[in-house]
Amino acid sequence: MNARRSLYQGQVVDLGIEAVRLPDGRTLELEVVRHPGGAAIVALNAQQELCLLRQYRHAGGGWLWELPAGKLEPGEAALATAQRELEEEAGVRAQHWQTLADVLTTPGFCDEVIHLFLARELQNVPAQHQEHECIEVHWFPFKQALDMARNGDIRDAKTLLGLFYAATLNSDLAV
Repeated sequence: MNARRSLYQGQVVDLGIEAVRLPDGRTLELEVVRHPGGAAIVALNAQQELCLLRQYRHAGGGWLWELPAGKLEPGEAALATAQRELEEEAGVRAQHWQTLADVLTTPGFCDEVIHLFLARELQNVPAQHQEHECIEVHWFPFKQALDMARNGDIRDAKTLLGLFYAATLNSDLAV
């Protein structure tokens, strides 16, 4: 089964109605957003400071704290996306990369997967923000960023998960 009728195809998402058969045998039509996926980066400098972007997100209601992140381009590996986005958005390049996790963002209606990475051994390069982006680059001690997550200042899911995985999988970051 899995027939699909596309309702809208934009630059980022493809919204459609999909006929599916559930594991219990029932069939129904579901609204599904297809998304190419993305990569997000927990970038830590030598002082254990985390790069957070203060980014304006209209759909999110205004300014949000986020990790550097971006959409996978066709045929692009997740690590290549992470490397490209870290340079474009934060103006840094990393020598050491660690895969943290692959997470589903909103599996109730969307197939987007965000690939989370930890980047260390950073060096500055020119930032190249995209025309549609409104971004400020900030650096916070990792513990302060965790406190921002705990007190609700950070609300972005990929950022919360990136911080969680980085702290959980790296004993030098556990607080």
